[in-house]
Amino acid sequence: MHPSSIVFGVLAGAFGMFVWGRFRYDFIALLALLAVVLTGVLPMDQAFDGFAHPAVVTVAAVLVISRALQNAGLVDVVVRLLAPLQGKQTLQLVTQTLVVAVLSAFMNNVGALALMLPVAMRNAYRDGYSPAGALMPLAFGSLLGGLTTLIGTPPNIIISTFRHRELGEAYSMFSFAPVGGVVALAGIAFVVIVGWRLIPKDRRGAENPENLFEVAEYITELRVPEESKQEDATVRDIEALTEEEAVILGIVRGESKRLAPRGYERIRAGDILIVEANSSALTGLIDNTDFVLEADKKTSTKDLGSEEIAIREAIIGTGSRIRGRTPASIRLRARYGVNLLAIARHGHKIKQRLSQTTLQTGDVLLLQGGGSRIQDLMSEFDILPLAERALKIGRPKHLLFATAVFVVAVATVLANLLPVHIAFLSASVALALTNVINKEEIYQAVDWPVIVLLAAMIPVGNALEVTGGTGLIAGGILRLTEGFGPVGVLVVLMIGTMLVSDVINNNATAVLMAPIAIDLATRLGVNMDSFLMAVAIGASCTFLTPIGHQSNTLVLAPGGYRFGDYWRMGLPLDGIIVSVAISMILIVWPL
Repeated sequence: MHPSSIVFGVLAGAFGMFVWGRFRYDFIALLALLAVVLTGVLPMDQAFDGFAHPAVVTVAAVLVISRALQNAGLVDVVVRLLAPLQGKQTLQLVTQTLVVAVLSAFMNNVGALALMLPVAMRNAYRDGYSPAGALMPLAFGSLLGGLTTLIGTPPNIIISTFRHRELGEAYSMFSFAPVGGVVALAGIAFVVIVGWRLIPKDRRGAENPENLFEVAEYITELRVPEESKQEDATVRDIEALTEEEAVILGIVRGESKRLAPRGYERIRAGDILIVEANSSALTGLIDNTDFVLEADKKTSTKDLGSEEIAIREAIIGTGSRIRGRTPASIRLRARYGVNLLAIARHGHKIKQRLSQTTLQTGDVLLLQGGGSRIQDLMSEFDILPLAERALKIGRPKHLLFATAVFVVAVATVLANLLPVHIAFLSASVALALTNVINKEEIYQAVDWPVIVLLAAMIPVGNALEVTGGTGLIAGGILRLTEGFGPVGVLVVLMIGTMLVSDVINNNATAVLMAPIAIDLATRLGVNMDSFLMAVAIGASCTFLTPIGHQSNTLVLAPGGYRFGDYWRMGLPLDGIIVSVAISMILIVWPL
């Protein structure tokens, strides 16, 4: 079998697995890499060259810098900027989308969205409208903003490395701005004026935000009588007395109140237990103890917090290690001293047994516990804070320093003093040495599945190229577009890249489509930059499905969207982007 046929077969299998979605995309990429290596298409000594590729190093460094800027207090600045817009839904939508686009131009798309998602959801809950009208525009804004700079999105970095290989010179930091900036402005204008109105109205009718986390109806106070049989039992022992789910949220002892008690704390006669339980769980608990129901006592959610004990809302992100697990398996109280009070999914509160609920991306959690304990939990599992709070996540005093380091890194790239991967790696090290980001956070900040995907797909893309596969694809495109002229081929290339990127990872799309663009430009004898720019725009414009990019996936559940909702806004947006992008490419990078 011809080597190119083997590569085509491997890519076809990988493409099918990407669409199927049964396995993670980094695992699929590794399988594809192993396939081309074990069949002898790719020499074994080149199998892991991708891990040393400048694009991979740059993406990792940008992720670290993004986390450092968050630590330095960037969230505080954003929240203060949006504070005057309370009660103004349209202005909030416009401002949030513009802010996430600007942030996305200089940091990872998902990192920018992670900063703004809690702000947008908090604004929606506070002002009484469903998040569905704001979250999809926010996700699309994060993708559009990434089009404008070299580091705004990994496909731009990948495209730049291909240009360096072919022409000996990579794109500069703002080479993408003339085309990407105009495309971003046109796309954002459509999204905030027309696009959000195309979201079905029933997606914008989630549960009343004021009632989403109202758990008071499930909170009861029980008094432990004198000479109780349960005296000296632990909190864990008491909760185990009912087959249903009952959680002791606090213990009132005399004049003191101990909230979020640990499982090993012991009950004393005269204690008042603050218990969260539904009617059947409460009945089972009373039947199995001698506790007395304090029927005239009313406890609200606000009573469950204090100066030491916080009530926090948080959302599960796409990369969170808590996905697919249950609260019981994580042992929130035993390990972290944190109680899970409620879960909201698709804008509605889950009423089934919480401890056995399998957690999903986009689930909103209501947590009770010490502020530092909750912060440790969110940091370890990559859960995004959502509740309105004094946003002091990290070390705000380092904001000026972190910003200066970032600006210096950008300046060295613009001045051609250092290549982008060395400049940003140096900036990451400087931020780590000054403890703006600590060593544990460095490894948490890097999106390792994306790194593995890139490192695996780059050699696979090379195998496609050296076996003549890209030439075969380019020849097929030219035969298909015969008579269209170079502009027609450019349009077909961009649309094809968009469609591929909607079903497989955009980074993988850029790796596979860039060599095809180079081959097409060479055969047509036209400007290679025009075709590379078309691939750069197309690879990052994944608006038709929730699986094409992590930003789209992250808003799927909290927005209450369905798979088919994305194309309603995404299809006309794609049409606008193609027309604007092709026009600007022909002006800025003429054929």
